[in-house]
Amino acid sequence: MRRLFPKMPALAFGLISVGVIAAILIRTGSSADSPSGSPAGAAKSPSEIAADFDRRDPIFADWPTPKLAVVFTGLQDGYIEPCGCSGKENQKGGLSRRDMLFKQLRDKKWPLVALDLGEQVRRFGKQQELKYSSTADALKTMGYQVIGFGPDDLRLSTSELFPVVSPVGDQPSPFVAANADLYGTGTPSRFRVIEAAGMKIGVTSVIGDAEAKLVNNKDVVFQPAERALADVLPQLTAAKCDLLVLLSNASKNESLALAKKFPQFNVVMTAGGAEEPPKNAETVPGTKTTLIELGPKSMYAIVLGIYGDKEPIRYQRVPLDARFGDSERMTKVMAMYQDQLKELGLAGLGLKPSAHPSGRQFVGSQECKDCHTQAYAVWKKTPHAAALATLEQLDPPRQFDPECLSCHVTGWEPQKFFPFAGGYLSAEKTPQLGGNGCENCHGPGSAHVAAESGQTKASPAELEKLRKEMRLSLATDADRRRVIDICLQCHDIDNSIGFKGGEAFDKYWPKVEHHGKD
Repeated sequence: MRRLFPKMPALAFGLISVGVIAAILIRTGSSADSPSGSPAGAAKSPSEIAADFDRRDPIFADWPTPKLAVVFTGLQDGYIEPCGCSGKENQKGGLSRRDMLFKQLRDKKWPLVALDLGEQVRRFGKQQELKYSSTADALKTMGYQVIGFGPDDLRLSTSELFPVVSPVGDQPSPFVAANADLYGTGTPSRFRVIEAAGMKIGVTSVIGDAEAKLVNNKDVVFQPAERALADVLPQLTAAKCDLLVLLSNASKNESLALAKKFPQFNVVMTAGGAEEPPKNAETVPGTKTTLIELGPKSMYAIVLGIYGDKEPIRYQRVPLDARFGDSERMTKVMAMYQDQLKELGLAGLGLKPSAHPSGRQFVGSQECKDCHTQAYAVWKKTPHAAALATLEQLDPPRQFDPECLSCHVTGWEPQKFFPFAGGYLSAEKTPQLGGNGCENCHGPGSAHVAAESGQTKASPAELEKLRKEMRLSLATDADRRRVIDICLQCHDIDNSIGFKGGEAFDKYWPKVEHHGKD
């Protein structure tokens, strides 16, 4: 929401602060957004929420206890937990819910094998290294036997990655890659044979050839995926495994090609594929291999129930929704991660303020108050004004997390998570920029405020030009679309499920309407 439109048409509806509109959704919601269809604001207990989800999308219906349950996850893409801005009950994913799924299955006395495809992060830099390390600790705590690598994982600093994925003492590392080698040291292992419930499960992982070209890390030595599997598969076959699994961080087409080239694999999990995992099991054409697609952001897990020769493998798509609740031990992992962010601070995370495209600075909404009294009063009553406080009140608090700050303070690039010059730095250094303020929609106000206050000399024409640059127009459909696009910079599908562009704007604008009042 950090855009300035220097050539806006004359304002038909007066000066508005549109950023307040979408924020209302956080508090009010709608019956359409509620998992139970109950009126907005109706509080439900965790057990009631879980019951709603169980009725709507039952899982493991009529499943007898399997000989072995194999859980497939992956493609976290940096979503270590749901954002929660529109209510976590409306969102899927998160390590905490995954851990609670494992707990439920273990409470059923189901023997488990847990396999993760990898791709834990979606960017690179110090925060992503911390996130990767925290995720690795979490997966190890949950008991994952095999963890693969995605291309974004291998873009991280190898010096930080290497100790995380290396074995510790006599304990084998769960990290596996058939065709990626860190520093040429033979780390990670190329495959792993897991013994569970009287069975042997052989698992290996590859990075697709196209994806490997995107890594650009000189410390990672790649081998073509097909050649690597040709080397590894005989070793797995020699181990007389009952089940062979390939974790393929590749496009769906490349994964299918590998599955057809090596039909010995009973299961192939692919990174490419559908946005939502298929509800029923699919088979690779021309083979007996089960194909697993996960979809992005680790919103789903796939569980295969192995019953032996007399009954085929059962398949269950599991949405990681609010039915699973919170895991105490994963909450501790989240708290440690947030503590690391706090300790390092923005400088330690390598975040340096960048110049805003307008070349101007942020001054804070307080500077708008004297001239735009009524507009300021409306903004002050909205959740945007208290956006930073909402981070401080979370458990654990998130006010030191750049990925949260970017939409909860003033003067940040919301989609790339860095501060603009003159933007929020901390509650101590820039208290006037706490909360999502006027300038996140209207643009940095330094030039406008300086001219209006007489700090700089400006002719009447220059004053009017600066005023127009700060205005947002609803005069035309194109103007309206630009305004909605500003809202969507923060109120996107990840953070505000209920905000649906123009439909939400039309619904909520009357609740905060303040144009032409100053």
